[in-house]
Amino acid sequence: MCRSMRQLQKDKRQERVCVPVVEADLEKALAAIRKATPLADLIELRVDYLKNPELSQLLHNRQKPFIVTNRRREEGGRFQGDEEARVRILKEAVRLGVDYVDIEVGSERSSIQNLMIQKKARRRGTKVILSFHDFQRTPSRGDLQKLYDRMARWGADVVKIVTFARSWEDNLNVLGLIPHARERGQKITAFCMGEEGRMSRVMAPLLGGTWTYASLSRHKVSAPGQMTPGEMRRVWEGLR
Repeated sequence: MCRSMRQLQKDKRQERVCVPVVEADLEKALAAIRKATPLADLIELRVDYLKNPELSQLLHNRQKPFIVTNRRREEGGRFQGDEEARVRILKEAVRLGVDYVDIEVGSERSSIQNLMIQKKARRRGTKVILSFHDFQRTPSRGDLQKLYDRMARWGADVVKIVTFARSWEDNLNVLGLIPHARERGQKITAFCMGEEGRMSRVMAPLLGGTWTYASLSRHKVSAPGQMTPGEMRRVWEGLR
């Protein structure tokens, strides 16, 4: 927080956009990946949307870093199987050497532990994102810091905390987690969903968050309040 906003705005390395692929059909997902590649810094593959995920095909010849996410229903996901089957897909992604996998902190403790063990066994392979999503509200600043501290103890490469904004103050509470984490050497992405939360999606990477999320189009959002990559970058240009 001690850096000036002008300095932050000039730091292009922080302006990183992750584009989610939210298709149910394999061919449509491959087409979306091709379309997202020139627009994104990273691509998130939402496996929970896919009826028959073929990870080896989807990850073949990728040109950008990929995140594989198999979101559980309690946090906005669509996966229909049990917990063991859900995590098995994430383990397969690690085996295939994907850049990142995303697992929710609300998952079964053994699921997180097993994924961490598999990730460590590969050393310089896949990185783990430990995530939390609240689609109803934003907890208080104190509760958010307690949540972050609990998540950070797992040793994930990136902590992701996303809540639903019902006021401008909610944005400030969530964005405040970014300097809190950076002071402790922890990579983090933290912002708010919803119309009231759009400004936090823009500001998160400028404050040092690892990246922000933007939809391929307004009809392909994976969470409320997402902008497109073009809209996001136009806002950043206007801030310079």
